[in-house]
Amino acid sequence: MANILIKSENGEEFNAYVAYPDTDEPSATIIVIQEIFGVNKNMQSICDQIANEGYVAICPDLFWRIEAGIELDDRNEDDVNKAFELYKQFDENIGVQDLIATLEFIKKQKFLNGKTGCLGFCLGGKLAYLMAARSDVDCAVSYYGVGIEAAIDEVANITKPCLLHIAEKDQFVPKEAQEIISTKTTKINHIETYIYEDVDHAFARINGDHYNQNAAHEANMKTAYFLAKNLA
Repeated sequence: MANILIKSENGEEFNAYVAYPDTDEPSATIIVIQEIFGVNKNMQSICDQIANEGYVAICPDLFWRIEAGIELDDRNEDDVNKAFELYKQFDENIGVQDLIATLEFIKKQKFLNGKTGCLGFCLGGKLAYLMAARSDVDCAVSYYGVGIEAAIDEVANITKPCLLHIAEKDQFVPKEAQEIISTKTTKINHIETYIYEDVDHAFARINGDHYNQNAAHEANMKTAYFLAKNLA
């Protein structure tokens, strides 16, 4: 576990949390993309778990232009309110640029085996979808990405494997949005879209209000298989 600095497109530096697997062999690297709560304990824990599975995991601070080092608690009302205020100020296109800068940084490191993936949640779920469309990342996984339907035309630019997990009762991804996403993506062989019945947004966030163990386990197993298949 470590913190590193990554140079942005304009030359400024931003921080990223990194977890390394216990091996001297080159590993595939997964960019973990934050929720609106910043690179908090939950994101760090996800990175650590990914490292335990044999990958390098790197989670960049995407809110650094607004306020660097944000670590908010989704169970704290004040933190939740602050998270939404940060989200309103966040520019997704610049966020993707920072993720691409992270990807370029990774490619120059000795720990890489030549394969890179990205894995995002909530806000990060949409950004993972956009990375699939706008970068040469080898594969992308989106958990309950918010706003994908607004960028659904970019699905035509996705040429590598992409996995989408959607919650049926997601308050931020209504039925109309789910239908748009599933209709467009299910026609494409290299995109897998799953809708999990009777669960709400953030169903895979451990200790979250809507955590659902069964749905989380199913989604995580699909993700583990998908990553192993595409990053070997």
